[in-house]
Amino acid sequence: MKNVFTTKNIAGMAVFSALSFVVYLLEMPIFAGTPASFLELDLSNVFVMLAGFMYGPVPAILVTLVKELIHITVGSTGGVGELANIIITTAYVLIPSIVYYYKKGFKTVIITLFIACLVQTGVSLLVNKFINFPFFMGSVPFVPTETSNTVFSTLWTYVLAFNAIKSVVISIITILLYKKISYLFKKINLQNS
Repeated sequence: MKNVFTTKNIAGMAVFSALSFVVYLLEMPIFAGTPASFLELDLSNVFVMLAGFMYGPVPAILVTLVKELIHITVGSTGGVGELANIIITTAYVLIPSIVYYYKKGFKTVIITLFIACLVQTGVSLLVNKFINFPFFMGSVPFVPTETSNTVFSTLWTYVLAFNAIKSVVISIITILLYKKISYLFKKINLQNS
């Protein structure tokens, strides 16, 4: 683990954190004009996943934490939305970055990102039901009320579709970028071995 946290690698993680945060600000609704227009797509997790492939699972989680902690300063959820994003993003990056750490290669990237899409979509339903919806319906996270359960029951298909679309789009972009910069992965992995 100490080989991962070299000065050069920490600088690289800082760059991924900064890129991830900047892209995070470019959110766009994909269900505009529907009751779920509040669900906004951002591509910041592309850089989190690339950090996971390049440096490993712990650095990917650290990039996520840095991105979300900075976002609290410009967000409007008092940290609740950021907490939800940390949980969902961690669920998305863990399997690919752990498996890739032990078995490098493009095939690993493809297979694990497919699994990550399924995991993120499932975890996002739980996080929205128990954290986001209670908070936005005037309750506290982890304490769903009758109101939040009712609203969630009418919008869960949007949440499911949104997270499926988001994870697939992020995975496709990650794959395309991975192919372009795979030589960097090899170089970093040689340094850390």
